[in-house]
Amino acid sequence: MKHTVEEVRLKNGARGLLIDVPDATVMSFQFHFRAGSRYVRDKDIYETAHIMEHMSFGANEKFRSQALYDQEFVKNGAYYNAYTTEYSMGYEAFCADFEWDRVLELQRLAITVPRFNAEELEAEKGNVRSELTGYLNNHNRVMWPRVQQALGEDILTYNQRLKTIANVTLKDIKEHHRRTHTLKNMRFVIAGKMTGRKSRIKEALEAWQLEEGERFEIPKDNLHSAGPLLIRRKEASNLTFGWSMIVPREISNSEADAMGCLNHILTGTFNSRIFGAARKRGLAYSIFSDTSVGFYDSAWDFTGQVNLETAEELFDIIVSELKRVLNGKISAEDIESAKSYSLGRYQMGAQTVSQISNFYTGRYFSDDFVKDYTGVPAAILAVTDEKIVQVAREFFQTNTWVLAGVSCGEKELLERIQEKLGALF
Repeated sequence: MKHTVEEVRLKNGARGLLIDVPDATVMSFQFHFRAGSRYVRDKDIYETAHIMEHMSFGANEKFRSQALYDQEFVKNGAYYNAYTTEYSMGYEAFCADFEWDRVLELQRLAITVPRFNAEELEAEKGNVRSELTGYLNNHNRVMWPRVQQALGEDILTYNQRLKTIANVTLKDIKEHHRRTHTLKNMRFVIAGKMTGRKSRIKEALEAWQLEEGERFEIPKDNLHSAGPLLIRRKEASNLTFGWSMIVPREISNSEADAMGCLNHILTGTFNSRIFGAARKRGLAYSIFSDTSVGFYDSAWDFTGQVNLETAEELFDIIVSELKRVLNGKISAEDIESAKSYSLGRYQMGAQTVSQISNFYTGRYFSDDFVKDYTGVPAAILAVTDEKIVQVAREFFQTNTWVLAGVSCGEKELLERIQEKLGALF
């Protein structure tokens, strides 16, 4: 879908993107605050942000309960949700084009004038407890926070987070909202038909009653390597593994494009070097790799599941294929195939207003960067084997990494795998 993007800076200090999609029949609203768990007042009340997010659609200036608010919000099919991460708290809504102004007003009520009360606090404490306890049954959910901790990130695991729920008071919830939900700390992305509406949207947002506040800085952790980490679960009959490598800088957009191309070559399809080879030999059902760009560093992660008896054979393939990459052995055919795949995905990636909005939100909410949608094809085509090899080598030259696994097996297996991987560094 064709669209145009305008960044606006409101007089009250808030900033955001207005995305005009002329043919749209829906509107998308996304609001973001740096208000996640890393910004709570004390780690003893780590779940404050998460519980507050759960309470966001409860009682407010106009509705006395979550049930009444929900009944009004969804009556014409509209959808709303919220989320909390280590750094972020986000609010999103999607609605039919004809009711955009009504839905925007309902979001204002939830974000700016909530009426937090004791009854809803206790209910949402229970719901958050249930949510986190459920995550303990997901081996990936259990493993990756432990990987982050081992690398040096100042976060809590799900078990540790559960222990902080009881400490959270209504005073903590209100304090967190007042301190974090401020105009300068707010970003928004609104997408849909903008003809005749831009000024009305700006006027509505200018009237939001929040303190001016400040845009919080992102906390910085000192990252380091750690030995293999085994999380023993008697019910885990195979090995769920996670391998994370770090470079202490934000890799550039072109470097991230190169690593995206490499990850596709290694694990993207049944024809890929690692995943494809593993499937062909019956070693593993799924393997995934990804490169993410953080605020002060970047990560290259591999994850998957493998039976204990075939784990070492799988990692022999991983080591062999990564050695080929580090030795510069990437074929032109592999690169052209990855580029073709990426161009196709790009063409398919703007079929809905939601897809268009999500293309911009990740980077804009992180660091106010407005991605160039029309420039994506050129960026994909600019990827070279030299750039791929250069960035991949840097991850191994930095030598900051952790291997972790969830299994009923013994740690000796992870130690043997660690030794295999260590030969790459």
